[in-house]
Amino acid sequence: MINWLNNLSSDQQFVLFGAIKVVGAFCVVMPFVAYAVLAERRIAAFIQDRLGPNRVGWFGLLQPVADGVKSFLKEDFTPGHVRKVYFWLAPMIVMIPSLLVLAVIPFGSRMGGQKMVIADLDVGILYTFGIVSLGVYGIVLAGYASNSKYPFLGGIRSSAQMISYEIAMGMSVVPVFMWVGNLNLSQVIEYQARNGWMIWHAPLSFVIFLIASFAETNRLPFDLPESEQELVAGYNTEYSSMKFALFFMGEYANMIAVSSMMVTLFLGGWSLHIPGLPGLHTAAGESQLALGALHIVIFLAKVVGLMLMFIWVRWMWPRFRYDQLMNLGWRVFIPLALANILATAVWLWIMQIMRWS
Repeated sequence: MINWLNNLSSDQQFVLFGAIKVVGAFCVVMPFVAYAVLAERRIAAFIQDRLGPNRVGWFGLLQPVADGVKSFLKEDFTPGHVRKVYFWLAPMIVMIPSLLVLAVIPFGSRMGGQKMVIADLDVGILYTFGIVSLGVYGIVLAGYASNSKYPFLGGIRSSAQMISYEIAMGMSVVPVFMWVGNLNLSQVIEYQARNGWMIWHAPLSFVIFLIASFAETNRLPFDLPESEQELVAGYNTEYSSMKFALFFMGEYANMIAVSSMMVTLFLGGWSLHIPGLPGLHTAAGESQLALGALHIVIFLAKVVGLMLMFIWVRWMWPRFRYDQLMNLGWRVFIPLALANILATAVWLWIMQIMRWS
């Protein structure tokens, strides 16, 4: 096998390992989505003093499989009053961008001489924000295509909410790249492996990015586009079967994507360099196989921690009013993000002057 790999050209090896990483990432993300739903149901039951799903499989561990089979077997009903082409297209537009974002996230260091990232782009963060912004089109399209007042209101709310908080989210990462001096996400992790996590250098950026992530994923306390008490279920009211499941899976895939971005930008990615503790990382060169696998485990553990926080917040916080949500985005976070950029620039300028002197 090794001889066969060595006989391949560099381009052929690149394509082969790229395909393996794509399939591997997909095979990890989809079960991750399924069991994130199970974790949410069990945590919600614990908080509300209920049992939650515990009958299917071992203590409910096969509940996601049963839910998936049920979604496939339910009737895929398309109401007669909808705009059919857009109605069918919207769930796919919601699901696909969340998977495309993961293509540039470095989920490990190196294994077998290959970087553990599907596409190591020099403008990785610009790519992620460009792709993430496409998700809102699926939600707006679902509200428009349903040709019903509740989905339409949900789509309008979602478009205003996502556009508002994308501005603050985008500006919150500017200080990170002012510190690092590079837009490549692998280089961001390498910087943190040498100098400590970025959350210590830019804590306000992390807070803004974290709160904006709740708004971008439509999670409580920012779930105004769905808001069951007001809009039934918002933009996905008219959907059933696998079309509804795609919206549901898209929400959790978005949670995985933004959690992965936060881990990469602020929590050291696959490295475990914490001030006061010895660094568990390799800065450059090739990692050994065991260390490369350990880095992947470290990255996934950090993502799981953030996912649990997303779930906990949903069941502990009340929903904002819509005017509170918009005021928070435009009157608080955007000015705060601009002030954060200015403060970071001044601080880095002062540090540069001190080094020169």
